[in-house]
Order: sequence, then C-alpha cells, then structure tokens
Amino acid sequence: MGHGSTPTALVTATYGRRLGLRLPEGDQGAGRIKGRKIQPVCGDHVEIETIPNESDWLITKILPRKNQLTRPNQRGKVEVLAANLDAMVVVVADVPAPDWFIVDRYICAAELMGAATVITFNKADLGELRQSSADALAEYDALGYRSLRCSAREGMNLHLLSDCLAQRTAILVGQSGVGKSSLINSLSDQSTQPVAPVSRSSGEGKHKTVNSIMLPLANGGAVIDSPGVRDYAPAIEEPRDAVRGFREIRAAGIQCRFSDCRHLQEPGCRVKQDVASGGIAARRYESYRRLLFSAERLAERFR
Repeated sequence: MGHGSTPTALVTATYGRRLGLRLPEGDQGAGRIKGRKIQPVCGDHVEIETIPNESDWLITKILPRKNQLTRPNQRGKVEVLAANLDAMVVVVADVPAPDWFIVDRYICAAELMGAATVITFNKADLGELRQSSADALAEYDALGYRSLRCSAREGMNLHLLSDCLAQRTAILVGQSGVGKSSLINSLSDQSTQPVAPVSRSSGEGKHKTVNSIMLPLANGGAVIDSPGVRDYAPAIEEPRDAVRGFREIRAAGIQCRFSDCRHLQEPGCRVKQDVASGGIAARRYESYRRLLFSAERLAERFR
C-alpha cells in the first residue's frame, strides 16, 4: 500500500520524538510527531501523512483511546505510558526481592483501566518461593487474579502465559531485574530485547529497556516491554477513586454506614471490620491507605 492510501498506523515503539509504526498491511515504518501538543505512546492508533521527499511519516493526530496506563510526573501532571491495553502482566521474582506494594499499585491501575491482570512470578526455577511470596500469590488467587509461576530460562509454564496473551494487547511491567525482557524474548521470536543481571551491590535490577516497544506474538497477541521501575503509582485525579483499584475493599465498602466512607477512621466501616477479622488482608489494606494518601497529597500539592 502506498503512502497516500495509508491514513492511520499503530505506534509500536517510542524513541523520544521518533516512533516506530505498523501500517495497515503490516509493514513497518518510522514516524515523527507534528508539533508538541500530541504525545503518542505504544498502543496508540494515529493519523499519519506523508513528508515530501522523506520515507518517514508525520503523525498528526492520536485517535481516541479506550484506556491508558498512567503515572504522575514530577510536576503532578498525568504521564501516559501505554494505551489501548487488554491485559497487564505484572512480573515479580524472589530476586530482586518483590515489592508487593508496587504490585498492588499496578493491579490498581489495571482495574481502573478495565484491563485483565496476570501476576507472573518469574525465576521459579531457582527453588522454592519465599513464604512471603507464596502468601502474597495466594492472596491474589483468592481475589480472582490469575497468577503463574514461570521461568524464562527454563521455559517453565510459558505456554500458560502465552495463552493469557492470545489475541490481546498486553504490557509487561514490574521492578528492574525481574526478567520482563527475558520473558518477552521467550514469547516472541522477533524480540531481541537486551537483558542484564541483578546488581550485586544493591540487589536491584539494572535498567536495560530504555524505550517502550511492542512485539507481535504468534498467537495473535502483542506485548509491550517497558522500562523497569523502582517505584510506581497510577495517576488518580480524584483520590477517592483509589478504592476502585482494590476489588475486595470496593465490595466491602458497599456495606459501610456512610456512602462516602474513606475506610480510615469512620464509624460503621465494614472494610475496617473485615481487616480486623482477616477477611481483607492487612497488607492489601495498607496498600490502599498508602495509595489514597499519596493521591491526596498530590491533589493538594498541585491544586
């Protein structure tokens, strides 16, 4: 298909102001952004036009998104990381030690987007899980989230992860060093994502994925590899919306005495009762409190 008959494309990679594109017939292309008002991300569908005497396309418009993965930037503004996602794969491992509060915040983001969540425990070939990891995965299973124990190195249960991604656009997220790029290398024959060992001095992962890139899978799905993080929180414009990211707290909150209960110190709070009785995991409740307070601080700071 010629340039003149290709009005839209899918953003498949971001390199600052330059982007990788997939054209309607599957051809790959490169694009540049027109002006500074639009900021396409992986997963965006965009309108494009030709640039005279150049092979690059000019990206002129972002088409409406069905959802977007966000976080607040240093100025309190919403930064979009990826768009039009069907699923989020949250990758953890015992090395580096998992931060389950980060996992909860990613799950919250998926809930707010309406995307499915798959919690993937990588490096399962290294031996038995720590008890804290096994307990956390059991909590997620009880809430109805899919959790898998995998090994990118050994190929363990990768077929189960692949099945979860069939015909879906997904993003792999998690701390640096948990093996996201290694998993993608195993899932996609087209991937040559760089990998790096965990730092011996800090025990933390080394950042290797500088730019986001979307890779097609043989089962009709696609997966976005994104930079590893040491912290993450979704951008929540209305702090009270934080509860929508914790399905068990949202469900229990229906039975609170007050409809606007924040589930902190209010009388007649069913959520607090369930935490006290063990019906809601104390760690998950603490995740909710931390995210709510963080969203409130940001809202107050940048009001």
